Amino acid sequence: MSVSNKNISSVIRILRREVKSLPDPSVTLVGKKWHDPFLVLISCILSLRTKDQTTLPASERLFALADNPQAMLSLSATQIQKAIYPVGFYKTKAHNILGICQGLLERFQGKVPDNLEDLLTFKGVGRKTANLVLTEGFGKLGICVDTHVHRISNRFGYVNTKTPEETEMILRKQLPKRYWIEYNTLLVMWGQNMCKPVSPLCSRCALMKMCSRKGVHKSR
Repeated sequence: MSVSNKNISSVIRILRREVKSLPDPSVTLVGKKWHDPFLVLISCILSLRTKDQTTLPASERLFALADNPQAMLSLSATQIQKAIYPVGFYKTKAHNILGICQGLLERFQGKVPDNLEDLLTFKGVGRKTANLVLTEGFGKLGICVDTHVHRISNRFGYVNTKTPEETEMILRKQLPKRYWIEYNTLLVMWGQNMCKPVSPLCSRCALMKMCSRKGVHKSR
């Protein structure tokens, strides 16, 4: 059996129930704590290729130094690097953050744009980050597809795609819009704790009977 539009509502209900005791993803926590699209954007940049347990403390250290584009530009790249280390590619991210802040001030009066097209014009901002800023920073519709969303959507048979961008496009066509904002958070939490990349915990999974387990060669 696999997940389809006929049972996706059941899948969402089950995931909502199952993740209640699990920690929120780092960027979701930033959105809930500060309610600031700029801080969500910067946290998204830091989260790329970095685990949540590293991303959130790094975000908090940086935000203690600067919490708006103007203040961020008063810092040097070296100061930002020291604050965000050891996130992945911290040197590149420090320079990208400064470039984003400069662009925000020059082109958007220091405000983070609330549309995908403008967000994608910034260096270091891809579709995953842009969609996450829309959903977590503005509460607007978007479908953020990271490695967990891409893997699990394919694993339980809801999509059949090769790349995250292809997964996003298919989800935009078939996932009911009422689930768009929460879909990323639910699958990230599930992917980090249950439906892991290698040896997922299938024997304990509440979705076991609905899942096609595509690509799963070893499980627990």
